[in-house]
Amino acid sequence: ATELRIVVTSLRMSADLERAGDLAQHVAKLARRRSPDCAIPGDLHSTILEMGQLAQRLMAKAADVIGSKDVEKALQLEHDDDRMDELHRTLYQHLLDQRWTHGVETAVDVTLVGRYYERFADHAVSVARRVVYLVTGEYADELTPPPNVVPDDLA
Repeated sequence: ATELRIVVTSLRMSADLERAGDLAQHVAKLARRRSPDCAIPGDLHSTILEMGQLAQRLMAKAADVIGSKDVEKALQLEHDDDRMDELHRTLYQHLLDQRWTHGVETAVDVTLVGRYYERFADHAVSVARRVVYLVTGEYADELTPPPNVVPDDLA
């Protein structure tokens, strides 16, 4: 059973990692398409920057979880993703604000970039869940999550 879990989990994790790579490529293509202009308005630069940095840290943590097979760290990753969800909601608040003056094309760009980063982070969480399954034989949803503490590397 363990060997079968390794094979199945590896295949599914590779699909998550491939999709995350595709999403990163979408962000790069969007930025290149708008060059030399910026696809993101100045008032949202810090939010998008934080989303990108957080996505990068979450995937690095997922890679660490793959190597260490640390179930507690894997379970914490899902809670770490909550910040990404908050940032994603913040983008929508800006887009729906009556004072939005950047136009439809920019709104589409912001929506897409936000969605790409949010889904990228979700794939990191999915990888971590798969490691939990690999190690324990149980899905992460069935295990008790760790306390809601933000680790130093994501603060």
